Amino acid sequence: MLRKIYWKEMKDSFRDSRTLLLTVLLPIIMMTGLVFFYEMLMTDSTEGETYRLAISDTASEEQKLIFSPIENIELIETDDVKQKVEEGKAQAAIVFEDNFSENIASQQHTTITVYGDSFSKKSSELMQLVEVALVTMESNIVKERLLAEGIADSMVEPFHLQYEEIAEDEGAAKMLAFLIPMILILAIGIGASPAASDMFAGEKERKTMESLLMTPVNRTTMLVSKGLTITSIGLFIGLLTLIVVTVEIYFFTEQLRAALEAINGIGTVIGISVGIVIIYSVFTASILMITSIIAKTVKEAQSYVTPILLLGMFPAMFMTMIGVNELNMFHFSIPILNMFSIIKELFAGIIDYKHIALFVMTNLIVAIVLFVISRMLFLKDKWVMS
Repeated sequence: MLRKIYWKEMKDSFRDSRTLLLTVLLPIIMMTGLVFFYEMLMTDSTEGETYRLAISDTASEEQKLIFSPIENIELIETDDVKQKVEEGKAQAAIVFEDNFSENIASQQHTTITVYGDSFSKKSSELMQLVEVALVTMESNIVKERLLAEGIADSMVEPFHLQYEEIAEDEGAAKMLAFLIPMILILAIGIGASPAASDMFAGEKERKTMESLLMTPVNRTTMLVSKGLTITSIGLFIGLLTLIVVTVEIYFFTEQLRAALEAINGIGTVIGISVGIVIIYSVFTASILMITSIIAKTVKEAQSYVTPILLLGMFPAMFMTMIGVNELNMFHFSIPILNMFSIIKELFAGIIDYKHIALFVMTNLIVAIVLFVISRMLFLKDKWVMS
């Protein structure tokens, strides 16, 4: 009987074209967009890009030559540089103080003003390029003054500070460790929630739950079959999304693919990732069951699910500030947070089976507790009758 109910629910879930769109296509489309968005963030966008910098038409040739080493800066001469930026004809503007060259020559303080929009990607990138050019000019001026005074550079700059990352492509690897668990959480949640809402809240809304409970099927058996259906749908969507995202990373990205190929023991990592999807699907199904049981309508059930899905994004922001060597048992003991922690370790080439076992155990314990609560609610007519 359990198997029959399970197959019936699975067929019903994939029979409706609108549900199929929400369950399968929508998560894949969303995750595809995330992949290409983060690939764009990892790519050096200044390469091959031309930026328009507004400069006063009274600026001297010496001032214009400051930006000549940067080939992708195009100077636009105008009498109102700020207006050019406001009109969108230039991404940034620069204004040199009157008598700028004379003040520099006489070692007097002078001012340079840069206009731009730091919330605009192109404007922000151009302002960074302008800052690099100005810092280089400033350094050259200081060196000339030191030489004129007979002072060596080493007197002012006794050492050179150099930064070197411990691991190659660490930035891309960190981005991938952030992207993959977020994709899985969203895909499994978004994919399984329409079916979960329909199985309990939908039955109550259609007034079919009463007739369903009148059948000789045990309520626990009915609950287990519906829970397995939600888990299976979440698992299917999670694995499908993982496969699609992996294929997209390998064939359509450069930075993310390099990070993926640099992972040690990629076969083992993929196998563990599949296990993570299975465990998290069980955990998600247990949450969705409760939200659907306590809701009276499908719309109400979906309103309960939305903040839960958003709650899963908070660990993502928290984990971006933590290095893989700073993880401890706490990070592997809290559901959702431990998913980010496990994948962060895996993508750093670390396979710690104690942490994996802790992840499995904590998620299954929470899932079992939530299932017991669901059973208690489902056994009471107060919660299952419309």
